[in-house]
Amino acid sequence: MKKILIPIDFSEHSEYALRTAAILAKKYKASLVVLHMIGLSKAILSKNESEEQLEGMFYVKLAAKKFKEFLTRDYLKGLEVETTVQNFDNLYKINDVAQEFNADLIVMGSHGVSGLDEVFVGSNTEKVVRTVDIPVLVIKKNINEFNLKKVVFACDFDIDFVEPFKRAVNFFKNLEIEFQVVFINTPKKFLSSQEMEGRALKFMLHSDLENTRVFDKVVYYNDYSLEEGIYTYCNQVEADMIAIPTHGRKGLAHFFSENYSDAFVNHSNFPIMTFKV
Repeated sequence: MKKILIPIDFSEHSEYALRTAAILAKKYKASLVVLHMIGLSKAILSKNESEEQLEGMFYVKLAAKKFKEFLTRDYLKGLEVETTVQNFDNLYKINDVAQEFNADLIVMGSHGVSGLDEVFVGSNTEKVVRTVDIPVLVIKKNINEFNLKKVVFACDFDIDFVEPFKRAVNFFKNLEIEFQVVFINTPKKFLSSQEMEGRALKFMLHSDLENTRVFDKVVYYNDYSLEEGIYTYCNQVEADMIAIPTHGRKGLAHFFSENYSDAFVNHSNFPIMTFKV
């Protein structure tokens, strides 16, 4: 992990993301790219009247001033920090910025009050999560010490998730983080032990990983719902983060029931990292 992208709207929750990214950058010797999307209207950007051009320049200068103030935090000292202000009105453009700067990870807050609030509120968080090609770490609350030692990857061993699973394994392997896989068995989609182990074996064979020891410690956990099962299990093993696969077209609904798809990312107090199919 060499470069981390953080979209900010200068809100409290985007600062949570920035602080967490700074902790990771110091630990893994990475640099930061801080993004602010102004989202100027197409009318302002397309017309040539001098008054509207001046208005656009005003917003750019205002963002630059806020950047200067926002990036004076003590926890950023000693880090290489790049900033970029983009005139985007489309949330999907975040992926373009990530590619432009060769970012390895996006860290974002779960709520906002202005600017990027449509990224951080409700189902729009899921929109960003499922449209970027690199992992996304979603932060819900302030984390003063992000001591990342154990991550739990929740998966139902659907073959569609082989590739994001492999990327997750390699991502955390390079960071020397303990990687635990859990399968949540629920009454709605109940499987016998033999059926669960059969799915895991088929998944393992499709993954073609050189190191298959990650499958030796798969945990099969029973609960009334996927969300409750993941939360309860992660609390029991004192996990530092939850990792989940997400589908580019269906978002998290391909993995979670519709009742839990939005709630899981947006309402979890656990830091959550997503890997897209």
